[in-house]
Amino acid sequence: MPPITSIEELENQIDDDLEIVDTSLREYDITASPNDFNVKTINDFIESGAVSIPGFQRNYVWDLPRASKLIESIIIGLPIPQIFLYEQARNSFMVIDGQQRLMSLYYFIKGRFPRKEIRSKLREVFLEHGKIPDEVFQDDSYFQKFNLRLPVPEAGGENHLNGLSYATLGDLQTTFELRTIRNVIIKQTRPEDDDSSIYEIFNRLNSGGINLKPQEIRMALYHSDFYRMLAKLNHDPRWRTLLGVDAPDLHMKDMEILVRGYAMLLDSENYKPSLVRFINRFSRRAKEFSDERVNFLEIVGEKFLAISETLPEKMFFNRKTNRFSVPMFESAFVAACTSAIQEQDPSLVEISESKIELLHQDKEFIEATQLHTTGTTKVETRLRRAKELFASEV
Repeated sequence: MPPITSIEELENQIDDDLEIVDTSLREYDITASPNDFNVKTINDFIESGAVSIPGFQRNYVWDLPRASKLIESIIIGLPIPQIFLYEQARNSFMVIDGQQRLMSLYYFIKGRFPRKEIRSKLREVFLEHGKIPDEVFQDDSYFQKFNLRLPVPEAGGENHLNGLSYATLGDLQTTFELRTIRNVIIKQTRPEDDDSSIYEIFNRLNSGGINLKPQEIRMALYHSDFYRMLAKLNHDPRWRTLLGVDAPDLHMKDMEILVRGYAMLLDSENYKPSLVRFINRFSRRAKEFSDERVNFLEIVGEKFLAISETLPEKMFFNRKTNRFSVPMFESAFVAACTSAIQEQDPSLVEISESKIELLHQDKEFIEATQLHTTGTTKVETRLRRAKELFASEV
């Protein structure tokens, strides 16, 4: 099976009811305050993690000449477009607009520029460590030296900045570090328990042509040990086989399926539309999961995958469309793992070909997988019937 790397290709393989956006209209109270930070301060923010860049490892698309022109503009004092930051909490910000510019600054100060052909592999590095470790920055298979690559001036002669690196700027290094860039800090003040405005803000303000999907934004907002655990499961060959897709999706749709499965397993009694906000709330709470809880949930997930590996192929596929069915998987996952969660015993995870076949043949269950499938009644019906059928004699 050829690798699938785009959301369009993945959608051709997966039959689901995942919402790309939350289409319900809500009112928010938002504040926006301008701040002029110098380049050194901005870099310190990124290094410390105070400023996070969603899609860090995937979304950097600039080439060396374009990044070099940005650095040149800053050094010689030309204005550059302002940066928009979303304030998640005190001293915690996420970049809404300006990712390419900030990453170019960061890479220049690091003295390293990511090789284009290897950028997709940085995804796995970033998911594993939550950042790009110094040893990876120094690995020439991932990065090359960041020496400015600038065109010859139209009037002829040489550009005295061409070929320089951050380390060889000399007196210009201080000039560069002290140049200021306008940052507009956006903060949602209401409602206090729902930060879903970030999705609207990001896709309406973003000028880089990269509209992140909900799960990509969650990876920045709710990055946690729980999410790192899910990233490991997402790369597990057994999960890839279950999905019928070899390569992890660049837009993290497969990760969203896992998050949603666990959200329904642990918090389905609190489900109500929209699905996007439900997963957001769960992801926010999951940041507080203890190491012990994360480890237990990982064991439960691995047990489910181990048993699923013994099943015939495409057991979680829609029989009519021949595509992976998210509602089918989600319902089976909840029904198979509920006892294990209740009793805190992963050995109680139970699933079989005959149990899943009951789902395929159950009229009430199938009807709940069709049309408006994220409604409360449809979700409750699917999970109830799955639990009932799994508990019945087979």
